[in-house]
Amino acid sequence: MAATSSPPETDKEPNWFSRMFSSKNSTSQGSSSTNRVTSIINPSFESFGDMLRFRRSADYHPTQQQATMDESLVDIAVNAESDISSLADKSKGTIDFFHTPSGAITTTQGSHYADWSTIDWLSDQARDRLRHQVITEQKTDSMWKRFVAFHDALSGWLCVLLVAINIGIIAAIVDIGAVWLTNIKIGVCLPAFYLSQEQCCWTASNQTYDKYQHVHCAHWHEWSSLFHITSNTAADLNNNNNNNTDFLGVFFATICAILVRTFAPYACGSGVPEVKTILSGFIIRGYFGAWTLLIKSIGMILATSANLLLGKEGPFVHCSSCCGNIFARLFPKYGQNEAKKREILSAAAAAGVSVAFGAPIGGVLFSLEEVSYYFSLKTLWRSFFCAMIASLIVKILSPFENQHLGLFYVGNKYRWFYFEMIPFIILGILGGLFGALFIKLNLAWCKIRKTTRLGRYPVLEVIMVALVTLIVSYPNPYTRMPMSTLIRRLISSCEPDDESLLCDYRRNITSAHEKNDIAKPLSGVWISMGLLFSALFTQTILFIFTFGIKVPCGLFIPSMALGAITGRIVGILFETLVYYWPDFFLFTIECSAADEECVVPGFYAVVGACAFLGGVTRMTVSLVVIMVELTGGLSYSVPLMCAALISKLVGDALVGEGIYDAHIKLNNYPYLDIKAEFIDQTTATDLIENKQDKNELIMLPRDGLTLSDLIAILHTHKYNGYPVIASIEEASIIGFVLRRDLESIIQQRTLSNVESNMNTYISFSRT
Repeated sequence: MAATSSPPETDKEPNWFSRMFSSKNSTSQGSSSTNRVTSIINPSFESFGDMLRFRRSADYHPTQQQATMDESLVDIAVNAESDISSLADKSKGTIDFFHTPSGAITTTQGSHYADWSTIDWLSDQARDRLRHQVITEQKTDSMWKRFVAFHDALSGWLCVLLVAINIGIIAAIVDIGAVWLTNIKIGVCLPAFYLSQEQCCWTASNQTYDKYQHVHCAHWHEWSSLFHITSNTAADLNNNNNNNTDFLGVFFATICAILVRTFAPYACGSGVPEVKTILSGFIIRGYFGAWTLLIKSIGMILATSANLLLGKEGPFVHCSSCCGNIFARLFPKYGQNEAKKREILSAAAAAGVSVAFGAPIGGVLFSLEEVSYYFSLKTLWRSFFCAMIASLIVKILSPFENQHLGLFYVGNKYRWFYFEMIPFIILGILGGLFGALFIKLNLAWCKIRKTTRLGRYPVLEVIMVALVTLIVSYPNPYTRMPMSTLIRRLISSCEPDDESLLCDYRRNITSAHEKNDIAKPLSGVWISMGLLFSALFTQTILFIFTFGIKVPCGLFIPSMALGAITGRIVGILFETLVYYWPDFFLFTIECSAADEECVVPGFYAVVGACAFLGGVTRMTVSLVVIMVELTGGLSYSVPLMCAALISKLVGDALVGEGIYDAHIKLNNYPYLDIKAEFIDQTTATDLIENKQDKNELIMLPRDGLTLSDLIAILHTHKYNGYPVIASIEEASIIGFVLRRDLESIIQQRTLSNVESNMNTYISFSRT
């Protein structure tokens, strides 16, 4: 795959780096004693031997005052005689387990990446190779050096282990907290207030279910009955409960929005577009910080319990990446090298999906297919290990098992036949159409939010969306229930003793062991169909306006819920078709030999959920694996693959990108998709504008500039880099030097207390 290809090696392009402050003295000084400094800018190596020669020539001893300036080489990449911890900068917040000599120079370009800038993959890889070589050479010197080498080799596995344990703990807390807060809006369990309604009634002997499969028992008390609020009619009682639910839901949403706006603005949204951008090599300071992790974890609990049309599965990828960034600081190998750090972030992203769905293999494939930019085989192993441990931690800590494991679990009890590929293809087409419609409308609304005064009041927008959602959702029992409960209900089959409206069929069954044939749907089924159509319409509109508000919000579960609704509707219609036309040749052959129901609407809900999520995100392989792990049935892989592939093809034909890539473009992130194809015959000459007459093209001549001239250029023209030309008269480019490297060497001169003459000439040369 394209995602597994490594960045180009350094020997494929010419390597330019400069040697500043040459021995040319300024004529204005008229003295041969003018200070001369030699420094190396932006070192790159064309071979392993070049790295060796460079390291041996880069020894720097600031305490040796008698040494000449030509011998005092200031190496901005590495000081080989210092301890290995000085091979990279002490980034902000980095914890170094090893001692760093006080005289060692630790300035590197890896830690000098500015906010909203792009990392240098080649330079970081070269520094890591050099760091590894130094450790290998020094491990035979002493037992401590041997331990350092062993720690360096094991640090990657230790880091992903810490990430997996912590994201597993966070996921368990978020799951339990979200379920409890969702139920606390309705009532409380008096024997144990920390239990949800379903858990409270597990031990009760008088469980009852209503026509929508809602459980009731004596231990669970709604707020109206707890405070002895009496009503003359059942409608008044429902209105009182509705008011309580609306008030608490808006309260939770408001608290979540205030926390995000006040403490961690980066905690809003899904986070997956930003994770993709950062993994591609972009720098966004603070996006993976500790405050972001804390507020996003709390916000997921509050936003989900507010009954907003959003999920917490996507934000888990952001939270796990925050854990990866935080724990990478404990290991200088990763915390001080941005390219290496992205290996940990890729593994952390896999763990995020693993704890979100209980699908560790699907999480690894999600990281590979959807978010990672550079995914080596070593990263694949660590991602697999991290996802496995994270899923295990959630299973251990959750007192009621992994809730996501039971979300789609149906086992192998459903059978499908080849003629059902027709409705599966229809669901794939509907999923692609829904994905294209959602992306178009959601992007249009997000642009309105960004370009109007609405964007200035994010908290007010969250309050209004929460209030409208709660008011619109309460009359419909299928929108009133949490989305996870709705999905679980829609994918379930209709057992003979099921008396809910969705399973209102006329069956002639006298024993539970008899064959469960297709039966005639009665009025309850058609009432449920009407409610599901209403839920599909209202939830789609609310979903468009909800995704993108300033709270933690994901789209996995909402997309799956809408797909499950559509799939159940299609399944009921196809089941009715088979019932009324049983003599059709396709139905006669297969259904007569079937031991169970020929058409199961619950399985169509599973396929519909896969199709709709695929239409929105354009996931394929990882989506199918996640759905197979969720359902627990390997025999469902072909229908799921068909639905995911068709939805992607239809979506790509209408809108050429998924929701994550669309939001990357909306936010103007510098993301270059490695899977995209560019066909353009335009040459560089057609695009270059001649700016020499306007004096806007800033170039650095190889010879003739003084140190004061260079500082003035850096101060006046704040570009990221400057082309180096042969001379002012002959403006042929010979190289390019980055601004951060020039600033770094000047700063090193200041920190090392080496006096420099501002009129000293500098020179750039290719070595």
